Amino acid sequence: MQSPQREAADLVSIARSLFSRGYSFGTAGNLSIRLGDLVYATPTGSSFETMQAEQISICTMDGTHTAGLKPTKELPFHLAAYRARSTASAVVHLHSTYATAVACLRDLNMEDALPALTAYFAMRVPSLPVVPYLPPGDVRLGTEVERLARNTPAMLMQNHGSIAMGATLAEASALAEEIEQTAKVFLLLGNRAQCLSAEQVSELRRRFS
Repeated sequence: MQSPQREAADLVSIARSLFSRGYSFGTAGNLSIRLGDLVYATPTGSSFETMQAEQISICTMDGTHTAGLKPTKELPFHLAAYRARSTASAVVHLHSTYATAVACLRDLNMEDALPALTAYFAMRVPSLPVVPYLPPGDVRLGTEVERLARNTPAMLMQNHGSIAMGATLAEASALAEEIEQTAKVFLLLGNRAQCLSAEQVSELRRRFS
């Protein structure tokens, strides 16, 4: 198990990488890592570009703030994700451009927002359900995320952004990037897309699960 100092440093490193590559802007998005009974989260109103390790919020799994700056207002759905997925030790929430654009589409498939366009998306994402729109920080988001996260580590938030979960922060970050890339391809192709068949998806998951 890593030390608290190392966890905070990892959060800052990946946050800055996401910002520098255009996955985050301004003060949008938040990250967290679970370490035992504690959760290390990016502070409210912070920029991925400039946050410092000593600013990282430390909270208990019941949401009690114990150290660092005040945590992101989205902490309740991070905690909900950890409750739903015992294998998850990291959560990445982004307002990245293409995933957010898909989340704003009319007639969105709320059960599975993106088709299996590539092998890697099909292998990593069993489904991409959509959390119905609620205001940022609304505690009801936690209820919705917990319900959906039992069956998938990836989801969209309607008119908001994406959520990705993983065993490590690097894994969750990579999944968030996979969602963003697939959303971009989906929007670029429109009705010209050739999706993988159900049989092809099943074979991929059989081979690589």
